[in-house]
Amino acid sequence: MRRIIVAGAAGLALLLGTISVFAQHTPGAKFDLKKPLTLTGTVTQIDWANPYVHILMKVPGQGQALPALWAVEVENPLLLEDAGWNQDMLPLGETIRVEGYAARNGSKQISGNKVTMTSSNKPIFVGTNGTPKPRPVATGPTPRWPSGQPRLGPPPGETGYWGYPTKFGLSEDGQNIAMDEYGLLKNIADAPKVAPMQPWALALYKERQADSLSHDPMYQACKPPGGPRQFEQRVSGLQFVEQPDFKRVFVMLGMGNRNRRIVYTDGRKQVGQLGGDDDNPLFYGQAVAHWEKDTWVVDTRSFNDEFWFDNGGLPHTDLLHLVERFTRPDMGTLHYEVTVDDPGAYTRSWKSSWNLKWVPGEETPYFLCQDDRP
Repeated sequence: MRRIIVAGAAGLALLLGTISVFAQHTPGAKFDLKKPLTLTGTVTQIDWANPYVHILMKVPGQGQALPALWAVEVENPLLLEDAGWNQDMLPLGETIRVEGYAARNGSKQISGNKVTMTSSNKPIFVGTNGTPKPRPVATGPTPRWPSGQPRLGPPPGETGYWGYPTKFGLSEDGQNIAMDEYGLLKNIADAPKVAPMQPWALALYKERQADSLSHDPMYQACKPPGGPRQFEQRVSGLQFVEQPDFKRVFVMLGMGNRNRRIVYTDGRKQVGQLGGDDDNPLFYGQAVAHWEKDTWVVDTRSFNDEFWFDNGGLPHTDLLHLVERFTRPDMGTLHYEVTVDDPGAYTRSWKSSWNLKWVPGEETPYFLCQDDRP
């Protein structure tokens, strides 16, 4: 996935090195949406890498000023390839016109909302190029183990992963709240309806939302996506690796640093994981699970408070206690429900739920938080 056309790599390293590199951020977290900008320049390099593809271009100076190097940030390479694009569609030396927004910190970066080749007036890396990649569809009954218990992963000899969630941020069931794919509210007035937050938590949530989620620790420092956030990602997915003989399940994450979460099914107490961290709060907590008929019930405690447990920035404390319920009614659907209980941040317990789709015949997309960014 990570292929780089080298034409002045030192220039790109210097340019991108002047800013904080996010993994997946809201547009307003990095760019000032009140400062539209249009630039025309010559392509000198394409950096086709996670978390965002960058086009480096030389922009002529005004009057006696020398030309300047600018970085154009477009979409994630996984999404671009799904939309039919590849890095060879924009030749080096091509003149492009870029319409977007200026970087908040004043660096020579622009969001590539619209990138056009001036020679042909052809759009580049914007929208869909031709026919988008077809999304595999899984059909059929729920796969099961010989015991009759539902499988959380693929049938024997097959592969696949869970992705494409129907919700991108936590909100209490029964509330009609509009969010974008980053978990950013369409209307900040809906904040009190998202969850039964205590006053301090509501104030912090509003602050994070108003700041376009720019201080998200997963984006700024690659902190793991603990809690329900594992199941809210639009770019990458996850896999369950079940090991009945060892009485445990690995949750293999496709995003961030491709972390793994261990859920034990041997009836142990929630006192930590083998080999250390016996009583230390963890990013993924201390999880134990059991089956209730066809529903897998996971009880997790002992979280630390160094991460955001959902995309939209809902606060939590180290008192956070989650009960997650997973049900697979057919081959292609995983229903996820979580009960949130945190007396340090909320006035009562509350529930949120959504579905994920099974993507057959594929591994989780390759997506690292930084992926050797310069």
